[in-house]
Amino acid sequence: MTEAKKSLKRTLVGKVVSDKRNKTVTVLIERRVKHELYGKIVGKSSKFHAHDETNQFHTGDVIEITESRPLSKTKNWVATRLVTKASLV
Repeated sequence: MTEAKKSLKRTLVGKVVSDKRNKTVTVLIERRVKHELYGKIVGKSSKFHAHDETNQFHTGDVIEITESRPLSKTKNWVATRLVTKASLV
C-alpha cells in the first residue's frame, strides 16, 4: 500500500505585489468569473499574505501558495514554489 496521498490543502498561483516585510510576501490572485445576473465575465482579485521563510520571492514574481495553519493574524498561506521570475524592465 504505497499510494500517494492527495493533499487536501488549496493551492493558488498569483503575482507578488509586495515583499517589503520580513519573511512575508503579499500575493495578488486574479480570477475571471461570470456575473450571476448579467452573465458578463468580470475580473475579481484577492490579496493574501504568504510566509516566505528565506525571503527568496520578490515583487513581480509569479508564485504558488499553499494553505497552512495560521502563522499570524493575517497570514495563513505558505509560498511553496516559483512559477516564473519577474522580468527586468
